Amino acid sequence: MAQTLKSWATPLAVGAFTISAVTGLLIFFDLELGIIEPVHKWLSWLLVTGVILHLVSNWKQFTGYFSKKPALGIIGAALIVTIASLLPVFGEKEEGKERTGKVAAELLESSSLETVALVTKTTPKLLVEQLKKNGIIVNDQSLTIEQIASSNKKSKKALLGAILERTKSSETKDGDND
Repeated sequence: MAQTLKSWATPLAVGAFTISAVTGLLIFFDLELGIIEPVHKWLSWLLVTGVILHLVSNWKQFTGYFSKKPALGIIGAALIVTIASLLPVFGEKEEGKERTGKVAAELLESSSLETVALVTKTTPKLLVEQLKKNGIIVNDQSLTIEQIASSNKKSKKALLGAILERTKSSETKDGDND
């Protein structure tokens, strides 16, 4: 039984790790093509299952690590990072509410380029020119950032980043920081 479990638990863990690692890196670099995000989220359960089965089938060897200081240090550090990541200070929510910056970005992404121009204290024409320099075509200034990003096959974050970077650099030049 244990030998049978070992024969497929490790390959399952390795295969699932490969899926999770590749899709995770693509998400990290905002290369969310096709169904990368749902594959990453849902197939991560395969990784959890594979690792648990791998631990069960190699329990004696695993418990041997608890007598080695370097292994205990690595395991302890991983536990500390895991616990810290669960603290609300590091999460997406703050006192039961979503973080202000994330909400503001989502609101801007669903706003027209004209509205974003007002918020960033510039004109839609200047934003269109700036986006054109970044290879983004704007056919209608009344379209939302999300619609413009979609029609240019860009992420909303990248488009908004290009707009806000322009605004940040013009603030530095003008000295207007109100």
